[in-house]
Amino acid sequence: MSNPLFYVGDGELAPATAGATVVVSGAEARHAVQVMRLSPGERVDVADGSGRRVSGTVHSAAPDRLEVTAESVHDEPAPHPELVLVQALAKGDRDLLAIQTATELGLDAVYPWQAERSIVRWKSGKTDKTAKALSKWEAALLSAAKQARRSRVPRTEQMLDGVGVASVCGPGSLVLVLHEDARQSLGEAVSEAGVLAADAVERIVLVVGPEGGISPAETAALTEAGGRPVLLGHHVLRSSTAGPAAVAVLQQLLGRFGPRT
Repeated sequence: MSNPLFYVGDGELAPATAGATVVVSGAEARHAVQVMRLSPGERVDVADGSGRRVSGTVHSAAPDRLEVTAESVHDEPAPHPELVLVQALAKGDRDLLAIQTATELGLDAVYPWQAERSIVRWKSGKTDKTAKALSKWEAALLSAAKQARRSRVPRTEQMLDGVGVASVCGPGSLVLVLHEDARQSLGEAVSEAGVLAADAVERIVLVVGPEGGISPAETAALTEAGGRPVLLGHHVLRSSTAGPAAVAVLQQLLGRFGPRT
């Protein structure tokens, strides 16, 4: 069984070596000590969210401070290509469900997208809920990464709006637009782009529309910028399901599902 994982701030594990003491504080320490009831001698992992992980044993446990004696330090390289999800805002927290599940499956970054047909609006004529909503997304990504025992927490990029989604297209990116009217499958697009060849692309971007689908203007903007409409399967998936399903397919195509080496 894998060790429970706790996060510290980015860079806090930089000086860590075997035998050193790593300190977990704040909410993470309170969860470890007061909720999980961890005590000296138990094994845990501590990560900085950017790839560095320390495995060790609890040395001392106070209500707001957990001290861990490091036994090993591992640096997980950034994945190549990275997997990015452009997730349209959706009602009923289906967008949150999508990014959480995709994180458990290996997502590296996410863009919130206020699509033309999104029912949920972060920015409107009367209010701007963007900062609060982004914090909620970041918390969801952190929670999902912790659940999956990930050394890296996916980053949240700036919100995209309408046809501005086309800005994700560019050199080094393979942009796959999940669309029920597409003629090419996701697997065919990946093969055609030579993704499995070394350094073929730097990132694969999956674009998932809202409940009402991607508008014609947004589809045109994406395809004109180099995005490829692709079909994930014969069934129409919910906005909360399409992204995670596509991430899982890509992980399999990239050979990332299987035993650690």
